[in-house]
Amino acid sequence: MRGPDSWVAIGDSFTEGLSDLSADGVNYVGWADRLAEMLAARNPAFRYANLALRGKMLQEIIDEQLPFAMAAKPDLVTICAGGNDVVTPGSDVDWVADKFEQAIAELAAAVPTVVIFTGPDPKALPLVRTVRGKVAIYNGHVRGIADRHGVKLVDLWSMDVLHDRRAWSDDRLHFSAEGHRRIALCLAEMLGIPINADWRQPWPPASPSRWLSSRRDDLNWTRTHLLPWVRRQIQGTSMGDGLAPKRPELTPLADERARREMA
Repeated sequence: MRGPDSWVAIGDSFTEGLSDLSADGVNYVGWADRLAEMLAARNPAFRYANLALRGKMLQEIIDEQLPFAMAAKPDLVTICAGGNDVVTPGSDVDWVADKFEQAIAELAAAVPTVVIFTGPDPKALPLVRTVRGKVAIYNGHVRGIADRHGVKLVDLWSMDVLHDRRAWSDDRLHFSAEGHRRIALCLAEMLGIPINADWRQPWPPASPSRWLSSRRDDLNWTRTHLLPWVRRQIQGTSMGDGLAPKRPELTPLADERARREMA
């Protein structure tokens, strides 16, 4: 099976690819770009767009990205959204899920294949795991939405390999390069694309953590990542403000490769 001929990926930082840095040390790759390369390798005419941007809330994704995904009429749309809403203090998880379901109902009626995601389990992440209950409630809604509308579901919560701290980046909010690689392999398997690696491969034994080192890491994370996030929440700003999607048009990856080779 060669997979879909066209794919539009929409969402937030998860789909944009944070924190899977590319070789240039500036741009991000992520599971979506990794999967797109697999699909393009089997189908040179494969077209791909990625409108996802870090920090986007569900309503912004619905307003800014969903119309393009509908109008482009691709074979496949993936959408992971609502996570930023759910972890915001005081948010109503049921309201977020209801808005998400309205969007999925529209997509499912217009696109042959729609893929949605549960949120991952943050149990392995110190401090961040305080939102675990809200994520679990939202995931229950997402599973029901997948059943009711006949869309595919990637259950990140139940992927045991993502429960390892090494699947996550230092910011404890985004996946590491290896985490993104395994998620791409999982989706390829779901779509029936032959793969030469197993995303379930166990991690090698980890070095034992030390209490003092862990506390030092917590303090550094608080200064570097948590406090700036809180500041943005208070100011009503986002990491994605002023940024543009990395692949705003549905174009063949072969064209991009050719441009890189000519540069």
